Amino acid sequence: MQTHWKKAVLGSLVAMTLVAGCGQKNDPVTEAAKKDVTQGVPAPGIAEVKAIAEEAFVYGLPLVMNYGVMYEYIIDKNSGQWKAPFNSIYNEHRVFTYEDTAIPTPNSDTPYSLAWLDLRAEPVVISVPAVDPKRYYSVMLTDGNTFNYGYIGSRATGSEAGDYLVVGPNWKGDVPQSVRKVFRSSTDLSLAVFRTQLINAKDMPNVEAVQAGYKVQPLSAFLNQPAPAAPAEVAWPKFDKELVKTEFFEYLDLALQFAPAGPEEEAIRAKLASIGIGPGKKFAFKDLSLEHKAAILLGMKEGDKKVTEKVADLGKQINGWHVGSAFGDRAFFKGDWLLRAAAARAGIYGNDAVEAMYPMTKTLPDGTVLDGSKHNYTLTFAKDQLPPVNAFWSVTMYDAKNQLLVKNPINRYLINSPMMSGMKKNKDGSLTLYIQKDSPGKDKEANWLPAPDGEIYLVMRLYWPKETPPSILPAGEGTWNPPALVQTN
Repeated sequence: MQTHWKKAVLGSLVAMTLVAGCGQKNDPVTEAAKKDVTQGVPAPGIAEVKAIAEEAFVYGLPLVMNYGVMYEYIIDKNSGQWKAPFNSIYNEHRVFTYEDTAIPTPNSDTPYSLAWLDLRAEPVVISVPAVDPKRYYSVMLTDGNTFNYGYIGSRATGSEAGDYLVVGPNWKGDVPQSVRKVFRSSTDLSLAVFRTQLINAKDMPNVEAVQAGYKVQPLSAFLNQPAPAAPAEVAWPKFDKELVKTEFFEYLDLALQFAPAGPEEEAIRAKLASIGIGPGKKFAFKDLSLEHKAAILLGMKEGDKKVTEKVADLGKQINGWHVGSAFGDRAFFKGDWLLRAAAARAGIYGNDAVEAMYPMTKTLPDGTVLDGSKHNYTLTFAKDQLPPVNAFWSVTMYDAKNQLLVKNPINRYLINSPMMSGMKKNKDGSLTLYIQKDSPGKDKEANWLPAPDGEIYLVMRLYWPKETPPSILPAGEGTWNPPALVQTN
């Protein structure tokens, strides 16, 4: 799914709608306003509708982005990205390449296994095998709110085999004795993202053996009991990048059906309801008056601008890199919907800081934009100053215009610590990476990270970062900092 949501407002439409007249018969905003009036609540005026639409866009962006990924992976078998039905695990026996376009800033370090969970009828049991302690793996549990509500894996639960129960927001029941831990999703639909470390290309059969030990099954199947009644069928609306420009809030309506409001969401949910958005509602942009269409579109445009600005300001600027923590659970976000939206746009389904840190940059330390069509760059780690991690680290190249991996002649999308044995160090023991569009020469090609013929987006990944000095933690305040990129021509 694209991270750059195209601008929803055409100047001619806005100009026309701002001066246009009356509402339509079934205008959802008007109907919601009428309901507010009958309950003694002042109906929102046009200016307030715009302000609410802005807030609603920021609040709803991660939920709609999540639905877009889910639609391509689980619902639309003709999407080209389809993986598996609900409550089934899909194992990628490869790392992602430039051909994978559903998720922005895809990780090409760890072959993914994915399982979308439908928790409406009953919980799901995730079983993992014993994994060699030298091989990092994690299972990140993230829900429809894009809250990371739990982890299984090397850091969180160790390398031993085990069974774990994932339950929906309203589930009550007995937990089987063999279950090591219970995780509660804040939404009825959830996602388990398995990451299994690939040491090198020849290591893939070993990764596949680990993946074969991952198992996802409904609780009834785990207990060999009859299954409960299946949940109601859902009429999943078609999702595409054009429809989302005007039907954004229809998608949000759908997502909110599976997401009971938390305490910190009550105020924003009430604002949404005042203009006809929410679970069980039928917001329809096409039925709005021209005046309300203009207000909604302008509000969305302002919300989009705020998210874009927040992405550029995520974390602390250190040597040109943004270093911070933008992913976590409900308690982490504390109702900061702008941070949540920016995190989703920067790279939806990112890890908590303790699981992985993501220094990212599009510029030199002085703010000059990185551009592979104009310049070459180097990134040098001083002797004994490689990223401090318990697992492994990587530097991945993306095309800045779409945050996708870059097609290149050597099919190399990243450089990571398992590649160190094949790389050349400098005489002083430092390590230099050559970041450029064309080969730096055969003698330096082992250290070459191919760049796009255009603007560059670099993301460093530190898996299971060390918490004792030198460390990148706490995020933005650690004793280790990523080195600055240097322009070389």
